[in-house]
Amino acid sequence: MVQISATARICIAGQAPGTRVQATGRPFDDPSGKRLRQWLGIDEAVFYDSYKIAILPMGFCFPGLRADGSDLPPRRECAEVWRAELFAQLPNVKLLLVIGAHAHRWHLGSEAARYGVNQTVRRWREIYDANPPMRTFPLPHPSWRNNRWLNENRWFENDLLGQLRADVRSALD
Repeated sequence: MVQISATARICIAGQAPGTRVQATGRPFDDPSGKRLRQWLGIDEAVFYDSYKIAILPMGFCFPGLRADGSDLPPRRECAEVWRAELFAQLPNVKLLLVIGAHAHRWHLGSEAARYGVNQTVRRWREIYDANPPMRTFPLPHPSWRNNRWLNENRWFENDLLGQLRADVRSALD
């Protein structure tokens, strides 16, 4: 479920494929992918163009389900073994989208673990401003499980998504 090219200017650092994605072999080929493309303001053709957008999850295979029906965390060994090597093949990335708690912890460090997804995403402007050569957006997972959070946090759509869409357009031009 990896999509990578040295020419990509945007990298989506996700968590791990869900059951549907594992079956199709296509990253974000599910309702969460549709929502993510809406957040980015792009269509499928652009999203799946590896020359423009890299997709590099924390785990490369479906990790299984918890008793409550949610996905287990990505297997640690994937990121530990392959992540640095794969990121080294992305020299042109200018925009990094970090999706979900596991990716937040990996890319944003111990502060993301301490704050949790809600507060990490709320601190998006601070994270975004910290590294102008590679703008980073911490995002919640675009899953339906986050509908309530999205409804309670309208600032996300009104504030963060406007900047995200502008940066996506700029990176793709």
